Amino acid sequence: MNRRIKRAAVLGSGVMGAGIAAHLANVGIPTLMLDIVPRELSDEEKKRGLTLDDAVVRNKIAASNKAKLKKQNPSPITSKKSLDLIKVGNFEDHMEELKDVDWVIEVVVENLDIKKKVYEQVEEHRKEGSFVTSNTSGISIEAMAEGRSEDFKKHFMGTHFFNPPRYLKLLEVIPTKDTDPNALSFMKQFGEDVLGKGVVEAKDTPNFIANRIGTYGLLVTVREMLKGGYSVGEVDSVTGPMIGRPKSATFRTLDVVGLDTFIHVAKNVYDKVEGEEKEVFEVPEFMKKMNEKGWLGAKSGQGFYYKEKGKNGSTIYELNPETLEYQEQQKLKTNATGMAKQEKGPKRKLKALISAKGDRGGDLIWNITKPTLVYSAELSGEIADDITAIDDAMKWGFGWDLGPFEMWDAIGVKESVDRMKEEGTQVPTWVESMLEQGHESFYKTENGKLYFYHNGEYVEKDVNKKEINLKLHKQANGVIKKNSGSSLIDLGDDVALLEFHSQSNAIGFDIIQMINDSLEEVNKNYKGLVIGNQGSNFCVGANLGMILMEAQDFNFMEIEMVVKQFQQAMMNIKYNDTPVVAAPFGMTLGGGTEVCLPAHSIQASQESYMGLVEVGVGLIPGGGGNKEYYLKQLKGIPEGQGFDLQKITNDVFEKIAMAKVSTSAMEAKENGLLDSHDAISVNGDHLIHDAKQQVLSLSQAGFQAPKREKVPVVGESGYATMLLGAQGLAHGGYVSEHDMKIADKLAFVLAGGRLNYGTKVDEQYLLDIEREAFLSLVGEPKTQERMQHMLMKGKPLRN
Repeated sequence: MNRRIKRAAVLGSGVMGAGIAAHLANVGIPTLMLDIVPRELSDEEKKRGLTLDDAVVRNKIAASNKAKLKKQNPSPITSKKSLDLIKVGNFEDHMEELKDVDWVIEVVVENLDIKKKVYEQVEEHRKEGSFVTSNTSGISIEAMAEGRSEDFKKHFMGTHFFNPPRYLKLLEVIPTKDTDPNALSFMKQFGEDVLGKGVVEAKDTPNFIANRIGTYGLLVTVREMLKGGYSVGEVDSVTGPMIGRPKSATFRTLDVVGLDTFIHVAKNVYDKVEGEEKEVFEVPEFMKKMNEKGWLGAKSGQGFYYKEKGKNGSTIYELNPETLEYQEQQKLKTNATGMAKQEKGPKRKLKALISAKGDRGGDLIWNITKPTLVYSAELSGEIADDITAIDDAMKWGFGWDLGPFEMWDAIGVKESVDRMKEEGTQVPTWVESMLEQGHESFYKTENGKLYFYHNGEYVEKDVNKKEINLKLHKQANGVIKKNSGSSLIDLGDDVALLEFHSQSNAIGFDIIQMINDSLEEVNKNYKGLVIGNQGSNFCVGANLGMILMEAQDFNFMEIEMVVKQFQQAMMNIKYNDTPVVAAPFGMTLGGGTEVCLPAHSIQASQESYMGLVEVGVGLIPGGGGNKEYYLKQLKGIPEGQGFDLQKITNDVFEKIAMAKVSTSAMEAKENGLLDSHDAISVNGDHLIHDAKQQVLSLSQAGFQAPKREKVPVVGESGYATMLLGAQGLAHGGYVSEHDMKIADKLAFVLAGGRLNYGTKVDEQYLLDIEREAFLSLVGEPKTQERMQHMLMKGKPLRN
């Protein structure tokens, strides 16, 4: 049966319901969002003469929550246009519209009786074969399906999204004993391919996978803090990035989640388990008192942390759990934490901490890691079919770099188990059995494939065919060529990939050289090239530190040579004989965007933050970005349609001058950085695969390199027009004198210099004046101050 989800409905418009509706709209699915009918009028509604029968009143809860989506930060929507796909209504007037939807997602209050009443209504109106799922975070899926029809049960399951749905990758899918296997299979694939999620199949147990392990780990950490006399700030200083966890660590995470929400999730397990496990899920007394006081975290203005605003800025204080008073923040600094900071990567950092017996930092991490590892092993098979589901759930749902079993491998399974036994900890028998068989790790790789230990043997991990893991791919196939900053890889099917792997993927001479070498190799032996990688971000721009160092040493000829070579490399991409597809994701800034713009097509991850941001460091784009951004706008105008050259130039000038960065790939399209030839991958794990398919598609369509044509410019009159707008901002005090100097250079480059309006010039002419402007700004002391500040502080300087 060929299933499709063309339209969906979300029942409940609270934080999660609205977030799920937004995510569905982001991927192009029209969504009906319903909520309850209000029982009383507001004072404002009374003044307007409205009644409880008016539609605007009856739909106001869902409508209000839809409106809130515009104001949330980070934004749950990838474009304001996404909101047009969300239609609001209420449970009394619009449930009959469920007959037209393919998927109904219930996100009402966590109360079994209420949910079952909602399903009675759904059953009255849903069409046969449509999916019905619950976003419950812990109520039994089996219990919710009781009393429903056979077709309902066949298409019913849990689909537990994590908040915020746009950004957190995990989707736990929980079938019942009656769920049709084909329906389950479809939903899992739909979750990956269309919703862009990392999908794990969970069993119908309390809190499923991620919340079960994550809540346990958080409560173990709180218990250890109280037992060991650590402060809130000390714990957070070592339970974040130092061990491969998010910056919010432990207590900032609780402040973001909301203490009331966390207590509810913990109680859900507490009520359903026995013995020692029940004791762990008993929320400490001081947290109960915080909840009573309304100290819930970010939503109430204070929680484990409290921000106090003063004349010289804000000061953040941490809570003392013993006195419930706020005190200055503390950090845990020991020999072990110092050593861990020197290590690279979460595995090495974690091992450095765990190995430091008797160290206050090392002991804390060991004492919270040990029980979490043992607990995860005890639950393997009970909450999920295998260890990969547990590891993936923690990485995708809680932002851990390593899942529990990957952590165990990192610190050494045999050594840690020996230590556990010495300390009297009972290790699950299956782990001991694994070691007795001579297997000392939960995972291993062979020939570019990942295997995991399961029931006495290693089993290959099943992955979506669209996932290309470059690390494993290189292990199996090697590389064609490489240097310190980049590698050329054979992706198969006669497509090659150029991977950046310099620090922060910053562009230096090594990458420029490899771009040229790659194009030469591809034109001889391949159908085309993908430019992509799987680092933290696609590319944060040029090697700013190198440019600053050369400028301070007055090596401007060296800088000019590198800039000229960068410009030429971009032109080589643009006019290459075989197709080149760029695959940006995450931060794609400055030079990163300049690499993408001349490509024959861009396959962008939905979470691509693109922009020409050089003005933030006192420069303008120097790799041809000004020209290519401008040309991208000209290409976007339908053939035969008139256009205002000045308007287009003004728009490009404004976006570059304001260092405009897209908050999504969809916004990059609206900003003109992507065009109709470019595509978006919702699932970032599929990005390399999708870019490869773009190359093959272009090749099969008989790709021909673009012909070099002259570019119309606005000339001197246009230059004056752009400067006039900038001067207005200067007079208003919005930009500094140095900002005006940068704006002057940028306007001159985009205008094509002192020419007549409409003059057509060669691209090389525009590159030459761009390079000249770039070099003149590099020599400015205020620009060098900005560059230094960015390198030291990671944020722009206004001077």
